[in-house]
Amino acid sequence: MAKQKKKNNWGVVLGVIIFLFIMAYLFSALLSVFLSGDELKQGNVAKISVKGVIMTDNTEDFFGSSVADSTTIVADIEDAAANPMIEAILLEINSPGGAPVATDEIAQALERSNKTTVAWIREVGTSGGYWIASSADHIIANRMSITGSIGVIGSYLDFSGFLNDWNVSYERLVGGKYKDAGIPYRQLTAEERRLFQKKIDLLHQEFKDSVQKNRRLTNSQIENVAQGEFYLGSEAKNLNLIDQLGGEREAIEHIEKKLNITAEIVVYEHEPSLLEILSGLLNDRSFFFGKGLAEGMQQGRIGWVG
Repeated sequence: MAKQKKKNNWGVVLGVIIFLFIMAYLFSALLSVFLSGDELKQGNVAKISVKGVIMTDNTEDFFGSSVADSTTIVADIEDAAANPMIEAILLEINSPGGAPVATDEIAQALERSNKTTVAWIREVGTSGGYWIASSADHIIANRMSITGSIGVIGSYLDFSGFLNDWNVSYERLVGGKYKDAGIPYRQLTAEERRLFQKKIDLLHQEFKDSVQKNRRLTNSQIENVAQGEFYLGSEAKNLNLIDQLGGEREAIEHIEKKLNITAEIVVYEHEPSLLEILSGLLNDRSFFFGKGLAEGMQQGRIGWVG
């Protein structure tokens, strides 16, 4: 009886600890919301971050890996472009790439802006991250950063051998012969493989065309650097993939010299609403159970620019 009571006491203690943790998180998040405001966004250089995997929405779970949400980033770029006080946009990039649509949305928003734009590749700016950087007027990267990787991947896991070993069959019922192409329960046919490769080649060509135009590269230059190879910042400078080696200080100095101003940085950050904070706590499955198989396989879909 005493052991049971002791066990129950530990359950209560654990429950209290979890409750206090949640309340501490809520308090800090709410405090940041109430303390933030437009009055803090005063300056002449907008600093916007592109950090993590680039996607159209922040679909990652609570406490999951970082996501560069194109919806939010595009809104920040457009907000900075519409602000008459802002004279330049500094895009801090630390991303391995991501989804093609999300990448293109950010790149186009940067190109549409009527401001001086500088991309600063801090540590990683590869694939979709580099595609976005190439849309800026000027690119600065640390000499030891990783950039480039101009390519597209559409690989995925094939479980057909595993299913055969365990005598599990895949019953194929489709309307349209390509409807289940790429499903992991069977191997691709030769025709499906050619179809997928064609789509990947088309995406790759879009990527190459954008970088070639943005960086003013010749046909031979773009073909030389667009084989999916990544480069250190020092290598990228020699290949004309970036303009300058350095970091944030050099980026600010470039803006000040170009525009003849004293840079006053205003950081654009997305502050979650109260509803987002509460829904993130209540609806996030990964906090307790982790990611599902389908979500884990999402990055293996065709056309992943990363």
